[in-house]
Amino acid sequence: MAEQVCRECHRIVTGQTCLVCSSSNLSSDWSGMVIIVDPENSEIAQKMEIKVADRYALKVR
Repeated sequence: MAEQVCRECHRIVTGQTCLVCSSSNLSSDWSGMVIIVDPENSEIAQKMEIKVADRYALKVR
Protein backbone atom coordinates (compact mmCIF):
# COMPACT_ATOMS: atom_id res chain seq x y z
CA MET A 1 0.00 0.00 0.00
CA ALA A 2 1.33 3.43 -0.94
CA GLU A 3 2.01 5.99 1.73
CA GLN A 4 -0.36 8.91 1.96
CA VAL A 5 -0.34 12.07 4.04
CA CYS A 6 -3.02 13.43 6.32
CA ARG A 7 -4.10 16.86 5.06
CA GLU A 8 -4.98 17.92 8.61
CA CYS A 9 -1.75 17.18 10.53
CA HIS A 10 0.69 16.18 7.70
CA ARG A 11 1.49 12.77 9.25
CA ILE A 12 2.59 10.10 6.77
CA VAL A 13 0.20 7.14 7.00
CA THR A 14 -0.19 3.75 5.32
CA GLY A 15 -3.83 3.04 6.21
CA GLN A 16 -7.08 4.83 5.41
CA THR A 17 -7.13 7.08 8.50
CA CYS A 18 -4.59 9.06 10.49
CA LEU A 19 -3.84 7.57 13.89
CA VAL A 20 -2.87 10.99 15.30
CA CYS A 21 -5.95 13.09 14.44
CA SER A 22 -8.36 10.37 13.19
CA SER A 23 -8.90 12.19 9.88
CA SER A 24 -9.55 10.28 6.66
CA ASN A 25 -8.72 13.35 4.53
CA LEU A 26 -5.56 11.93 2.94
CA SER A 27 -3.45 12.90 -0.07
CA SER A 28 -0.95 10.98 -2.16
CA ASP A 29 0.42 14.27 -3.54
CA TRP A 30 3.07 15.42 -1.07
CA SER A 31 6.76 16.30 -0.90
CA GLY A 32 9.52 16.57 1.66
CA MET A 33 9.67 14.64 4.90
CA VAL A 34 10.74 15.40 8.43
CA ILE A 35 11.13 12.84 11.21
CA ILE A 36 10.21 14.20 14.62
CA VAL A 37 11.81 12.25 17.46
CA ASP A 38 11.29 14.62 20.40
CA PRO A 39 8.37 16.97 19.65
CA GLU A 40 8.63 18.82 22.97
CA ASN A 41 12.20 19.99 22.27
CA SER A 42 12.01 20.35 18.48
CA GLU A 43 11.68 23.83 16.98
CA ILE A 44 10.39 22.32 13.74
CA ALA A 45 7.71 20.37 15.64
CA GLN A 46 6.66 23.52 17.45
CA LYS A 47 6.40 25.50 14.18
CA MET A 48 4.39 22.69 12.56
CA GLU A 49 2.31 22.24 15.75
CA ILE A 50 3.32 18.56 16.01
CA LYS A 51 2.73 16.86 19.35
CA VAL A 52 3.44 13.19 18.42
CA ALA A 53 6.80 11.76 17.32
CA ASP A 54 6.55 10.30 13.80
CA ARG A 55 7.19 11.05 10.11
CA TYR A 56 5.53 14.14 8.60
CA ALA A 57 5.33 15.68 5.13
CA LEU A 58 6.53 19.23 4.66
CA LYS A 59 4.15 20.02 1.80
CA VAL A 60 0.76 18.47 1.07
CA ARG A 61 -1.39 19.25 -1.98
